[in-house]
Amino acid sequence: MTPREWREKIRANEWTKPTPGLAEGHAQANLVVLPSTLADAFEEFCAKNPRACPLLERLPPGQFMVGEMAPGADIRTDLPRYFVYGGGHLVAETTSVLDWWAPDLVAFLVGCSFTFEWALQQAGVPMHHLEQERNVSMYRTNIPLRPAGPFSGTMVVSMRWIPADKVDQTIAITSRYPRMHGRPIHMGDPRAIGIKDLMKPDFGDPVEPMPNTVPVFWACGVTTQVVPLSASPWRMICHAPGHMLILDKKHGEFEEAAAQ
Repeated sequence: MTPREWREKIRANEWTKPTPGLAEGHAQANLVVLPSTLADAFEEFCAKNPRACPLLERLPPGQFMVGEMAPGADIRTDLPRYFVYGGGHLVAETTSVLDWWAPDLVAFLVGCSFTFEWALQQAGVPMHHLEQERNVSMYRTNIPLRPAGPFSGTMVVSMRWIPADKVDQTIAITSRYPRMHGRPIHMGDPRAIGIKDLMKPDFGDPVEPMPNTVPVFWACGVTTQVVPLSASPWRMICHAPGHMLILDKKHGEFEEAAAQ
């Protein structure tokens, strides 16, 4: 199925599960929607923290139809599951935000690690969370982010168990995708970045380690969901982790020749 066909299926509530592997070969994006009064500060925050928040597209206030990344996509209906926040608190988990939309809202699309996962699989690096049919593990860390306006906090990371003999290859491959989080930010001991127990992720699912694997951590787009809550916006809409917007852009379009 094409990205458009998948989005139509999602819009009709015929698919409400996570999106990894859908529309094979095509990239996906994180979504965060904020009031227009916070939009410029959030864009600045993304620019200051490009590893965690690689901004792909910003829509004008009130606009819900995506432009360059997925023409014809409606960000109110075309993701399988959304979280809606008010005043910093979760107020709804839903498959459509039509009833929550307002003309003062600004939508941002942020790069997603599914692209470098695709590149790693193409190179023969196993993705054990996919083999175990689980969402990737994600954790809050003690890694500080550069503040902008009311936005500040620490990074959220995703973790994958990588075979020890493929770590160097993994770094080289993911470095070619800076708009999809790029190279890892940490490898090895999770306690060094404030993670106490890898089997108790803050988001996603626990993934069992395989023999001779190393935990490798990347900056994660869920950072864009956690940090804005500190500003207690009157409304914030984002995707449920793992339930992304499927783009028309292919993974290869985000590859860059120079390493990050």
